[in-house]
Amino acid sequence: MKKAIAALFTAVVCFSFAHSSNAASTTYTVKKGDTLWKIANTYKTTVDNIKKWNHLTSNNITVGTKLIIQSSSTATAKNTSTTSAVNSTAGKKVIVVKATAYTASCKGCSGVTALGINLKKNPNAKVIAVDPKVIPLGSKVYVEGYGQAIAADKGSAIKGNRIDVFVPSLQSARNWGVRTTKVTILQ
Repeated sequence: MKKAIAALFTAVVCFSFAHSSNAASTTYTVKKGDTLWKIANTYKTTVDNIKKWNHLTSNNITVGTKLIIQSSSTATAKNTSTTSAVNSTAGKKVIVVKATAYTASCKGCSGVTALGINLKKNPNAKVIAVDPKVIPLGSKVYVEGYGQAIAADKGSAIKGNRIDVFVPSLQSARNWGVRTTKVTILQ
């Protein structure tokens, strides 16, 4: 009997190792005030990854929802090197875009991005609005002339290779104007 139990235990252990992936996973329970963007930043991943891992079709989450967060030593190492990625575009996607600027204080604006970032409460946030077909929501990017930002918003006029950079004031938006610039997608 002891030999049978030992053999069964050995088989289970071998099966577990053979079928485990390099990625470990954590379960996160959504709390009041959470957004996919905040959770993605906390776990150094992207909104798109969280949506994929949890088979989500929208950015809406509810308190109490349990989300699977996958991680691996490789992903963590890649995600912690964004500063060096700004200086080196090797292997990164670089696109040329038409860039305009926007504020959260326009008439009728809620000030909350598509990923749930409240720009009125965070006037110094580095956020861009994108066409998600070109730059996925939740992507970390480097915009020439603006700096490192998160693709956390979208707009009806933002189609194709066009972005809107968030700035805190109307005067800053006017100063930005319309320009052609490069965007490097970091992750």
